[in-house]
Amino acid sequence: MTLTIFDLETTGLSPSNNEIIQIAAARVQVGNWMVEDVFDTFVRIDRRVPRFITSLTGITQAQVDGGLGFNDALSRFAAFAGSDSTLIAHNGRRFDMPFLREQCARRGFPVAEARFIDSCSLSRAVWGGRGGHGLDAVLARLGLSTAGCRRHDARADVALLARAVRKMWISLDTESGQWPVDPIHLPFPCASASSVIQTPC
Repeated sequence: MTLTIFDLETTGLSPSNNEIIQIAAARVQVGNWMVEDVFDTFVRIDRRVPRFITSLTGITQAQVDGGLGFNDALSRFAAFAGSDSTLIAHNGRRFDMPFLREQCARRGFPVAEARFIDSCSLSRAVWGGRGGHGLDAVLARLGLSTAGCRRHDARADVALLARAVRKMWISLDTESGQWPVDPIHLPFPCASASSVIQTPC
């Protein structure tokens, strides 16, 4: 079973009004848990990166200006994820997946259904209603250090989340090969998309 653990950084919290500026992902095999491959890119936008976003993430205007165009970035990310993996993002049902859906719809970028697990669901399955389920709270409960990691840089957050998912998954997986929580199906960019495709997959 292959998982694609990913994270987005954006210019704000609104999928309708803000832009994706960074995508990072890691592919891991359940059971092996070694990171097999990684993906990351900055994404060019037509507006300036807000100062508070640079302060929070460390992402500069120069990095974004040197990134891939949206369609190229999404095509490569989708190809990296592939159609055989299950996507995982933290708070992704409320944040990352709506951003992808809205941004693809705005640009006519094709999408298809993909299996998805919000790692907040793993956290709730482990700890129930106790404590928060933000990534920092999860990392603290698992005893995972953020030393040397720049939080809110998608690359670092994916590396941290991969470690957290491993620990939560193992603690919940009583039968090898079983889902610890049920995946859902949500729209995700098509791996077969070219930079000019405007029709659904």
